[in-house]
Amino acid sequence: MPGTDPAPPRPKILWIARLEYSFHSWRERRARRRGQLPTVAAFPGYGGPDWVRVLGRVLMVPLVRTDSRGEYASVRGWRSFAAVPVGFAQVTIEIDGVAHEVVADRGGVIDATLPGSLAPGWQPITMSVEGGEPVETRVFIVAPEVRFGIVSDIDDTVMVTALPRPLVAAWNSFVLDEHARQPVPGMAVLLERIARDNPGSPVIYLSTGAWNVAPTLVRFLRRHVFPPGAMLLTDWGPTHDRWFRSGRLHKAENLTRLAREFPHIKWLLIGDDGQHDDSLYTAFAAQHPDRVAAVAIRRLSATEAVLAGGRTVVDDHSAAGVPWVTDSDGAGLLDRLADVGVVKLDPPA
Repeated sequence: MPGTDPAPPRPKILWIARLEYSFHSWRERRARRRGQLPTVAAFPGYGGPDWVRVLGRVLMVPLVRTDSRGEYASVRGWRSFAAVPVGFAQVTIEIDGVAHEVVADRGGVIDATLPGSLAPGWQPITMSVEGGEPVETRVFIVAPEVRFGIVSDIDDTVMVTALPRPLVAAWNSFVLDEHARQPVPGMAVLLERIARDNPGSPVIYLSTGAWNVAPTLVRFLRRHVFPPGAMLLTDWGPTHDRWFRSGRLHKAENLTRLAREFPHIKWLLIGDDGQHDDSLYTAFAAQHPDRVAAVAIRRLSATEAVLAGGRTVVDDHSAAGVPWVTDSDGAGLLDRLADVGVVKLDPPA
């Protein structure tokens, strides 16, 4: 129309991103010819009194044997990456009897904020694709009066992975049986204790890990009795303008988003010194000092630090405006958090 500004140019899509999408489309067509149908891998989400953040992924999934209890008998990590993502699939999400239609992204990932008035606590929702059977998942609704929440990293914070070193990361992600993955000592007790002492508080697992391994991580957290929580991961592979996704940017953006979505909550931020958690949490605390209850950084052991490619430098936070503690495991962090008043330990008998 005359007098209107010209439309902004469309962003140029990196050729490798186009190649990745073409490859997955070819794999999807092959899977459909073999009779496979898309399904939704639905992951725990979260929300407030009148909205819900729904998370999941649309996949063509090969069958995997389960044992008599429904557990996967022996799942090598590569199987998490063998599933075929279905890009731009139309997904039906039902929240409290109301159906919503959303479209997955190029990698099949669903990350949508939808209206919904649900009671506080864990509430069920369903997701389906192409008229298939609905898949049920849960979302944690945060009550308006809640003032405390937990954000925890996963890799080398709750699960020993030595992720930064490429060869070890490849072994852990593609070869290792999921039942061989080990929790960081004491971290399940630490998180469960804090969650129990703060009923109604959200637990968010924020990681640079790929959505491909989300089902494995959900089973790992349940198997080792970590408190349930929403999981914020990232897609694996190139973006429209980058060869590799920035895990650091992913974490920073989601921390900022949580501060915006829950302006009344102060967060306990838990991470480790093997990646960039200290600098990320430092930047977040500087920008949002009234949104941080405390920061807890797990120190990697000497062996873990070597496997992880070294430690990042943990700054001196003695003059910080929020409590900042560090120790080598969950038991030590629990004691340090008790020292600064974030946790109240029972007096000795």
